[in-house]
Amino acid sequence: MRSTLLSGAVLTVASILVIVLSSGLGLDVESVALMGAGSGAVVALVPGRSPGLRLVGFLVGFALSWVGYLVRAGFLPDTTTGHAIAVGVVVALCTAAAALSRERLSLWTLLLGAAVLAGSYETTYIEAPSQVLRTSASSSTSVLLAFAFGFFAAALVAPGGTPSDEAVAPATPDAPPATTSKPESGADDTRLGPMLKDKEDAR
Repeated sequence: MRSTLLSGAVLTVASILVIVLSSGLGLDVESVALMGAGSGAVVALVPGRSPGLRLVGFLVGFALSWVGYLVRAGFLPDTTTGHAIAVGVVVALCTAAAALSRERLSLWTLLLGAAVLAGSYETTYIEAPSQVLRTSASSSTSVLLAFAFGFFAAALVAPGGTPSDEAVAPATPDAPPATTSKPESGADDTRLGPMLKDKEDAR
């Protein structure tokens, strides 16, 4: 609970700062501040792999999504079919990147990076597909700035990796080996001895 409140407080301050600073510096970050800062916090806070690998995975997915827009603008028709093909290509490239890295780059980080660029840039792209190089650079800079604020702010307060179930499982004492009672050697002979002797005397 305490770490959650601390993370939320730090991210609140970071989100406010990114908007205030972007306004003062004339950067167009306001429209993507929450998307960027929130996705940065997710990459920093979600356990799995190292923070560095999660960050690399996000950036690779972001770059693959940008490549998808270049392919869409240069080679595909500006139709629903062209859009669908471009999206399929990006998802396939993200999957291939995860597989080629032998899952050192988690698929979810790649897809998150691709989705963040698409979410922040799609509307701008539709307005002027032919200006993809100029407009994508501007949109990418804005959302990555917000992402950086969220990532580094969350990384400062991110809890350490949780131990595995095996590590936290309480140790249970080994059960004592099952023992079966066996009659002592010669016990049957001791009990049968007098009976046999009595039979011999009777004869």
